[in-house]
Parts: sequence; structure tokens; C-alpha cells
Amino acid sequence: MQKNNYVYLDYAASAPMCEEAIEAERAYEESEIAGANPNSLHTLGRMAYAKLEQCRRDIARCVGGGFRPADVVFTSGGTESNNLALYGMAEGARDRDRKRTRVIVSAIEHDSELDVVPALRGRGFEVELARPNREGVVTEEAVRKLLGPDVALVSVMSANNETGVVQPVGKIARAAHEAGALFHTDAVQAFGRIPLDVDQADAVSIAAHKIGGPVGIGALMVRSRCPLRPQSFGGGQEQGRRPGTQDVRGALAFSAAARRCADGLGRTRKIVQGRANALFSRLCAEGTGILPTVSATVDEGRLPGMVSVMVPSLDSETLILKLDQAGFEVSAGSACSSGSLDPSHVLSAMGIARGDALGSLRISFDERVGEDDLDRFADALLDIVLSNRR
Repeated sequence: MQKNNYVYLDYAASAPMCEEAIEAERAYEESEIAGANPNSLHTLGRMAYAKLEQCRRDIARCVGGGFRPADVVFTSGGTESNNLALYGMAEGARDRDRKRTRVIVSAIEHDSELDVVPALRGRGFEVELARPNREGVVTEEAVRKLLGPDVALVSVMSANNETGVVQPVGKIARAAHEAGALFHTDAVQAFGRIPLDVDQADAVSIAAHKIGGPVGIGALMVRSRCPLRPQSFGGGQEQGRRPGTQDVRGALAFSAAARRCADGLGRTRKIVQGRANALFSRLCAEGTGILPTVSATVDEGRLPGMVSVMVPSLDSETLILKLDQAGFEVSAGSACSSGSLDPSHVLSAMGIARGDALGSLRISFDERVGEDDLDRFADALLDIVLSNRR
């Protein structure tokens, strides 16, 4: 997508709002329920509540997996959803069975999970990391080796936010349940991009701004049978699981973006996958010096619009700034801090050499980014790499 003189290729960080979401916000502001509290008993409050409940129905349908509208807990986004899941489900499982004091998360989770690990340990939980293989997959077997009767919760993301590798969460969820543990998946990157394998999941995190909805709203899908200890208090909204006045405007835009993605999923996935494969073919051709982090092919085991590569001869920060000067907005494999010498924790967990991982780039997009923009980006990156050799 062209933004003035820039081509934005960082959709995995946050995608531009889609027209459907913008129109939903506009319609809300022009309606009689604009600003009405959906928890109020007066007519406008009840009308706002009805709209909010319709959003729950729409989002539950788009997620699938047998989740019901009542399972939708609105949050401020993916980070809060993941925090609530890890804290709330681990403590809920321990409340139900005091011997369940261990939590398993994968080593390739988003920081909104991995940064919770020290706090979970402070609350009396032992936390273990399930490691991926070189292909970036956390296998069922890797998780089974860590399972036992003391495990409260297992959390493995549906697809990785750096490599785009889809994880076998259905199989892992079944293994967790066989051990009596709960299972949560962070589907923030996968939702709206691929069909979710969440029939066995007890809880699923999603966020609006990754799929063309607004920043500031997400949801944690939690089945009614799942024990969840609230982490904030006051008001009793969201069945007491996440109190606070709900953002009806944001929910309507979230719902509109989710419907857009779900209704066109098959067609859109094919288009975006084809563009990603064409970009991989150019960037990782023999002699370019650019390597794929996993493979140079986007298939059913990868998110369609995520191209993850490494330039061993250059560091990520230099690449990002040079591409920015050329008018292309991308990110590193993980958030790149100025002066940081730390490689991506995801790539390191996969066993990728430090020198290679320090030159990682993530190019992410959806169907709104055209082939011409991707071709011009490839020209720019290849020119930067070639110039560095001279």
C-alpha cells in the first residue's frame, strides 16, 4: 500500500485500516448510539449493547472452532489478551487443582507472552520453554516431552510473527488435554490470514489492528468451561472477566474487518501467497546473498503475506534505514532497537547462526499491496545488498 511517497510493508506490526472498518466507525459516529454506554439501562444503552452483542456473534463466527458469542472477551489488543490468558488461565487451573504449578510456553512466542514468564515465576509457577526445530516448528513431540500431571497451561502461537511458520496447535492442544492441562494459542498473526485450527483450544487471542481494524481493541476467546481468574476488577463487564466500559465503536470496526477477512479468505490467501512466492524467488535467487530464514516457498504451512529473509553481510538496522530512505517500510525479525546487538530470539531458538540472524528482515503485506510495489521493493533491496559488496 502506497502511503504518500512510502510503500508500507509492515502489516505484521500493524495493518492500515480497511475501508469496511473505517465505514463502520463513520456509521457509528453518525448514529444515535454514538457515545452511549452499552451497560446503561436506558434505550440508547440497550441499543448499544445489542450492537456489541452482534459484534460478538460476528467475531465468534469468524474465529470458528465452536466458540460462542458469550466466549468473546473484548480487550485492548493482543498483548492484553495474551497477558490475561497466561495469568488468568494458569491461576484458574491452579485454583481448581493445587498441584498444577507448571506452565509451558514455546520459545518463539511474542514478547507479550515471554515477558510474562518472570512474573509467572514470581507467582509460584515453574515455566518451561518448548523449543522449535530448524524449520521453526514447535512439534507435538517437543511439547509432550515437557508435559506431566503438574502442568496447568500450555501456550503455543498459531503462527509465528517473524517467520510466518504455522504451528500444529490442534495436535498440541490434544496432547495438553490428555495431560489434564489447559491450552491457549496466540492467533494474533494467523487470524484473518489462514483458517484457524482451534477446535481443541480453550482460549484464543486475536487483535483488530493486524487485519485492518483499529488499534486498541482485541479479544480473548475463552470457553465457558475454562477456569480464568480475572486480572483487573471493577464494574463486572465482560462477565467479570475483563471489567471496563466496552468500546462499541472499536468493536464494530473490528467486526467489519473480521468479516472482510473471513468472507474472502480463500481467494485472498491465494493472491497474497502468489505475490510472496514471487518476492522470495527474486530476493533469494542464486548469487543475491539473501537467505530465507526457513525456506523460499510459501505453502500451506506458512502465513501467506510474510516474507522472512536474512542478509548476513548487513545488520537489520542498517537495512531498515537504507530501505526507509528508498521509500520502503519494513521491520527486522523482531523489534530493532538502536545500537542493539541482540539477534531475534525466534531465529536464535531455531538454531540460526548469530551473524545470519543479525541481518534479518520481515516483509509483510496483504492483498492491498500490489505486484509493482513488491517488484520495486525487491529492486531496492537487491541494489542495497549489491552496493555493499562493491
